[in-house]
Amino acid sequence: MDLAGQLLIAMPGMDDPRFARSVVLICAYSAEGAMGLILNKHVTGMTLREVLERLDVDADAGPAGAPVHFGGPVETGRGFVLHRGGGETMGGPMVVPGGFMVTATQDILERMGAGKGPDPFVFSLGYAGWSAGQLEREIAQNSWLTAPATPDLVFGLDHTALWDAALRSIGIDALTLSASAGRA
Repeated sequence: MDLAGQLLIAMPGMDDPRFARSVVLICAYSAEGAMGLILNKHVTGMTLREVLERLDVDADAGPAGAPVHFGGPVETGRGFVLHRGGGETMGGPMVVPGGFMVTATQDILERMGAGKGPDPFVFSLGYAGWSAGQLEREIAQNSWLTAPATPDLVFGLDHTALWDAALRSIGIDALTLSASAGRA
């Protein structure tokens, strides 16, 4: 099983409040573990302009009002730009299956501040990480569902609608899910 480029959709019984009703794009997956970005949680009251100003990056021409996403609880002071592949690559991005890229360099932020950055994009602080075998155990324990990541799901929806839309993309109505799991 290779989950890179797939979405994780938190089940209603998710115990960790940081991941409740979350949708995570898995960016890297191997025998050593996994790394992903939560797509549907914002850092309350923070915009990209504030981040750029803290880094002394001019933000006059870019998408300064864009929200800052809570990418996950690991390295919350580190920024990640999730964007589409193709065209010019900026600063050695991590290629994610499905035509996505993740860039974590100041160069991309400078380009964004100048209005020359990628569009569409998601800017996140922090990431979600799993050690070897941890994510597989969580999936087996019914904590997560998986779904194909599409540009429409990743970039095209308001963050408050993403969890329901991701479930619908695999034919599931959120009202039919149970917070408890069992085995037959």
